[in-house]
Amino acid sequence: MAEFLEVLTHGRRLKAQLKALPLDELQEVIAKMQAIAEERAEEMEAELEANAERIAKIEALRKMMAEDGITMDDLGAPVEVKARKKRAPRPPKYQIEVDGEMVTWTGQGRTPKAIKERLDAGAKLEDFLI
Repeated sequence: MAEFLEVLTHGRRLKAQLKALPLDELQEVIAKMQAIAEERAEEMEAELEANAERIAKIEALRKMMAEDGITMDDLGAPVEVKARKKRAPRPPKYQIEVDGEMVTWTGQGRTPKAIKERLDAGAKLEDFLI
């Protein structure tokens, strides 16, 4: 599709592609494209008319609101969003000593490398419980 559009929108490429096309077929292609363009123009015009009606209704409502002294703020004050409370960090459930340093893990998320290596070596997770 992109290649087709590239040929269609580039003057010299389009001319090269249509060079071998007989004149009657070329005129037929032009007529079909013209019909598509007219159809698209009608659709756009209908859409503009629909939007014009919508805009007119909105303006009428704004005028009525102004006459009654109502502002947009009166219609719906923004709802205050409460800040979410941070939950307390989970206490560590597992612990292992590596090179004199204690590595802890809550049991959630990625397993620390030191614990994973020991588990792969045959240790049980219960061995590291605090």
